[in-house]
Amino acid sequence: MLTLVTGATGQVGRRFVPRLLAQREPGERVRVLVRDAARGERFAELGAEVVTGDLRDEETLGKAVAGVDAVVHAAASFRGVPDEEAWAVNRDAAVALGRAARSAGVGRFVQVSTGMVYGVGRGRPLTEDDEIRPGGMMWGAYNESKAAAERELLALDGLQVRIARLPFVYGDGDPHLAQALQWAAAWAPAQRLQMTHHADVAQGLLRLLYAPAVGGPVYNIADDAPVTTVELYHLNGVEVPAGIGTRTDPDTDPDTDPGPWFGIMSNRRIRRDLGFRPVYPSAWTARDAGAL
Repeated sequence: MLTLVTGATGQVGRRFVPRLLAQREPGERVRVLVRDAARGERFAELGAEVVTGDLRDEETLGKAVAGVDAVVHAAASFRGVPDEEAWAVNRDAAVALGRAARSAGVGRFVQVSTGMVYGVGRGRPLTEDDEIRPGGMMWGAYNESKAAAERELLALDGLQVRIARLPFVYGDGDPHLAQALQWAAAWAPAQRLQMTHHADVAQGLLRLLYAPAVGGPVYNIADDAPVTTVELYHLNGVEVPAGIGTRTDPDTDPDTDPGPWFGIMSNRRIRRDLGFRPVYPSAWTARDAGAL
């Protein structure tokens, strides 16, 4: 089995690829697509094949998928990029990769997506059967472009697509946890953030990659215990701001107010179908294990 991973140098990919390489069975191979050959050297040292090029280049896609059995598409443009780039990378390049994979006879395509596609809360944990309603206050075209990619990939006949929706990802030295404080500055003290450690992202992606059949095709990969705003300050070792207790979160305007259920995701389906059990059920478990 030959697996192609895109986005290998990103926050998710650079932590996933070593775990994928470490658990290979004899005869299994891993190929990564990187834009910068120098950044691919560490993966080559671990045993990966490296293809250099841009995901948006048709010739590069052809080289990347040649002879591949499965794809894990983790490449994305996230915060701070122009909307045009978000659409070009998150939707257009993802769909082009899916079509190239189908043409090359790839059997399985795992699309790394985001819980942001759900949009506003539903007054309970979000499930994979909920209608996606991207847009609103968060991060420009990111969530809308990821939602569009999901729809178009799932519509490709002849390609087995599996969607992994991630919440806030942290751990293994990822600076994401510290960066969360910039958003927490406006949150009510009991506002919660759904999280998943990189070890559990990898676990979920591996289960989607290798399972011969799934009930999905969409799966949330989430831990068991979202953390509150106050807990975020404690996890970062930062003093809780004075006056935080006066903030409220009435959940009345989905465009300006995240609400108490915003982004809270159920992991029941992946637990039931694929046997997923978080290595780190909460960020506190990860902290105690020295895995932040």
